[in-house]
Amino acid sequence: MIARREQVVNYAVLTLFAVIAVFPMVGVVVRALQLPDLDLSAFATAWRDGRFAVYLRNSVIVTVVTAAAATVLSIMAGFALGTMRFRGADALALLFVAGLTIPTEAIVVPLYFDLRSLHLDNTYAGVILPQVAMSVAFGTFWMRAYFRSVPPSLLEAARMDGAGSWTTLWRVLVPMGRPAILTMILLISMWTWNEFLLPLVILNSEEGLRTAPLGLSFFQGAHKTDYAALMAGALIIAAPVVLLYVFLQRHFIAGMLSGAVKE
Repeated sequence: MIARREQVVNYAVLTLFAVIAVFPMVGVVVRALQLPDLDLSAFATAWRDGRFAVYLRNSVIVTVVTAAAATVLSIMAGFALGTMRFRGADALALLFVAGLTIPTEAIVVPLYFDLRSLHLDNTYAGVILPQVAMSVAFGTFWMRAYFRSVPPSLLEAARMDGAGSWTTLWRVLVPMGRPAILTMILLISMWTWNEFLLPLVILNSEEGLRTAPLGLSFFQGAHKTDYAALMAGALIIAAPVVLLYVFLQRHFIAGMLSGAVKE
């Protein structure tokens, strides 16, 4: 009886928070579609005047390269710190954790001057490299936790079969850890796609390299009173991340709740 009551309360609380989270999005969709008339002209206006085709392309390039590089580096670093024992491993792991505590606002100004001295400002590399570094801090922490959950007997069995560390990692552990890895990829992709401050500072004079959130900001400045077009632009920018989550939600939930190894 008590368990049933707790379940009802849990669902009620979750439903309340879901409504609070979804309600603003409903308003955005209604305004963008200009319901009840269902006028899609706002999307055409936003797409044409906002140059979102260019900005979406830039965001896709930055996000894909960042997520791919950060994923590979995080898997290798997490494997080393999670399964190998060597001097300084714990201190190195704490260093990665410390990287999670550094806000972008604290480093963006010196980072800009460093990148400018290397002629990397107003380039894709100038936006991608700092985000790879920040993502690796989280990714290493995430993958280290996964690799530490791997049963030692599995690693011993792989060694007995003649598999080296490289083969064990990519042929055994990575396929088994697909939910954890896909969850990491989804989180890194979302953070990279939504990043605003770094592109704003690094791409300060190169309009053709603006990312989608940055382009939406400039579009907002030019269409302050056209609320339908603004809402349509926001939906255009949010659509890729929403679709990515929809396709990966099963793996995301599995990676968040249960991990990837069944002992």
